[in-house]
Amino acid sequence: MSSCLRLFRLAAVVLATCAAFGAAAQATAEKFPGVGRTATPAEVKAWDIDVRPDFKGLPKGRGTVRQGEVLWEAQCVSCHGSFGESADIFTPLVGGTSAQDIKTGRVDSLQPGANQPQRTSLMKLSTLSTLWDYINRAMPWNAPKSLSADEVYALTAYMLHLGDVLPADFTLSDGNVREVQERLPNRGGMTTSHAMWPGRELGGKTRVDVQGSACVRDCKKEVVVKSFLPDYARNAHGQLAEQSRPLGPSRGADTSRPSADFSESNRPSALAARAKPAPERIASQNTTAMLQKNACMACHGMDNKVLGPSFREIAGKYKDRADAVNYLSGKIKDGGQGVWGNMPMPAQALSEAEAGLLAQWLVKDFPDR
Repeated sequence: MSSCLRLFRLAAVVLATCAAFGAAAQATAEKFPGVGRTATPAEVKAWDIDVRPDFKGLPKGRGTVRQGEVLWEAQCVSCHGSFGESADIFTPLVGGTSAQDIKTGRVDSLQPGANQPQRTSLMKLSTLSTLWDYINRAMPWNAPKSLSADEVYALTAYMLHLGDVLPADFTLSDGNVREVQERLPNRGGMTTSHAMWPGRELGGKTRVDVQGSACVRDCKKEVVVKSFLPDYARNAHGQLAEQSRPLGPSRGADTSRPSADFSESNRPSALAARAKPAPERIASQNTTAMLQKNACMACHGMDNKVLGPSFREIAGKYKDRADAVNYLSGKIKDGGQGVWGNMPMPAQALSEAEAGLLAQWLVKDFPDR
């Protein structure tokens, strides 16, 4: 009888558990009828890759400064420069910190009254997890999330070495990352008193400090953003493009003269109103697929400059050159610098045939050059 009773109780527990799961599933289905399904643990794990300031979520791994240098030269230098000074587009990543900042944990050049013309990423970095997490999820530009954990450790180590935070023979790993956190020049420049990170485990409050429930009212239905410098403000502080920048060249417009880019015909509203040919009309389906596959559109627009010149500009520049197909095919595959400015184009992992097809499309098939 005792065995039967135990079996009966076990069956009752199983039935109750199944009923509970069934009720939860039914509640979910009723709340969003016909919309999606509950994510599987594997699907959640694929997206749950963030690393918190307390290093929760940090995967195991290790990487040396030397390994990071090799990776940097191969995948990062085209945008960020060999020493983090950056190229034409991006602002410097490294610079503006000192050995004293590493001791105190506060970057002196960020303090009021400091004569620091340009702020770098390392100057503002308070949590090492932020740097690791961003490299892991967003870099490199044309292939985010393609780096292994060991490669991210190596690149993080190299960046910190460029800022004199780590020595050249250092190996960064999940085992010593907390020790390295205590060497960041601006580790003391962060506050949790705003409760943007609620919870005692992060040193913050357990409740956010903004509890408003009233809805914002009487908002303007249309907001016009004018992202250009008006004529009366141009050159108010001297020629910005020529002023000294110890951490790399200054980015920006020539403020000593009016900007042709923002004439009335080039205002954002006017540009948006112009009819632009769709990429499908400019490139064949095969060419479009090839451009997307090799992330060409990340740096080149059909009609507009992104990081590099537009495809239309390239097509127009080489349309009369006799060896244009062979020349461009080599440039596409091997990369280069100096023809269109200082921003280098890294070598591309295309086959000879793919590079030739893209060059043929630019020289022979691109319409209305």
